[in-house]
Amino acid sequence: MPGGSHNNCLRSTAEYLRFNTMSIKKSTRTASPEGDGTQRRIPYLLLDVFTRRPLEGNQLAVFTDARELSDAEMQALARETNLSETTFFIPQPSDIEQKQGVNVRIFTTTEELPFAGHPTLGTATAVRSMRGATDEVVLDLRVGKIPVTFKVGDGALPFGEMRQRDPVAGTVHKCEEIARATGLKIEDFDPQLPIQTFSTGLSFAIVPLRSLAVMRSLRLTWSNVAEYLSRADAKFLYFVTRETVSPDARLNARMIFYNGEDPATGSAAGCAAAWMVQHGVAQSNEQVMIEQGLEIKRPSEIYVRASRRGDKIDNVLVGGYSLEVARGEVIL
Repeated sequence: MPGGSHNNCLRSTAEYLRFNTMSIKKSTRTASPEGDGTQRRIPYLLLDVFTRRPLEGNQLAVFTDARELSDAEMQALARETNLSETTFFIPQPSDIEQKQGVNVRIFTTTEELPFAGHPTLGTATAVRSMRGATDEVVLDLRVGKIPVTFKVGDGALPFGEMRQRDPVAGTVHKCEEIARATGLKIEDFDPQLPIQTFSTGLSFAIVPLRSLAVMRSLRLTWSNVAEYLSRADAKFLYFVTRETVSPDARLNARMIFYNGEDPATGSAAGCAAAWMVQHGVAQSNEQVMIEQGLEIKRPSEIYVRASRRGDKIDNVLVGGYSLEVARGEVIL
């Protein structure tokens, strides 16, 4: 588990523990002040994921009791938060949760996703806080059960690590086609590594670039990228380079999509872990760090590893820290 000081956290260890053991309200109904019906009050948390410092990492809104929300209302609330993803926790009887896992749904501003990395880690961290410290939280997502294990190091923040689905390797893309879609030049790509799709529940084409300078110069026209992806086996592009800002990082990464730029993309990082082991950028079961979000001032640290057994890559693990920074309720 990665170490490090927590001195820069928003609150001290004792304050953090006290804050995060407060009970979370359930959704409630109250009379409308206009007298025209009832109001629903839907509680939510705001977390920063893949960071040990508040106001960094990837933001996540977690609605902690979505039992009375329709699919359309979940999608509308995801648009309201306007974050890369918003999750909805649907509490069930404890015997069902023990058997099936904690029912969680993940939405971007435009669609529901079967799986996404930082929403999985952040929601599992929130559930752990709500239900009492435990070594493992299993989420029941559209993609299936995803276990998240936790360890607590030298401070209050738990380090969570999710095991993603075994990776599926896909297309090796032509540099010329990616160049046309992204506006890059052929010489901008890393000549020693392939552009290849991997999926651990959500498919990403891992695009290795030559340098940080090229990474920082990315100016994508999403319509061009979307047109290429409509014909490809990847849903998104994940740009990486072996030149990093932090000496502790193995890759620097960016993920630009229809809702802007993602500060940290755990699902893509799992694909990148498989890609790294497949192509010798990381060794089997070696934990390495991917830095992301620096260009948009939301620095994130994503810890990944994967195992290789002969020709098979499996045991993809993606981890990091998360912390709660706000809580409130939406009135409908």
